[in-house]
Amino acid sequence: MEAEDLKRLVTVRMPYGKYQGRLIGDLPGAYLAWFARKGFPPGQLGRLLALSLELDHNGLRGLLDPLR
Repeated sequence: MEAEDLKRLVTVRMPYGKYQGRLIGDLPGAYLAWFARKGFPPGQLGRLLALSLELDHNGLRGLLDPLR
């Protein structure tokens, strides 16, 4: 994880798929878990999706509220 990744979760939008246009930090946990099973995409997007899943799974989404 890079220092700016938490900020990116509330600024970067999902570029494709069912939730296209939604902020990465707002994606549903079930959708993130689906990506974990199928394989995260390479690069920054995959890293952000994995981080968002970790926050969701551990009940830490509240960490993003001050960054919004």
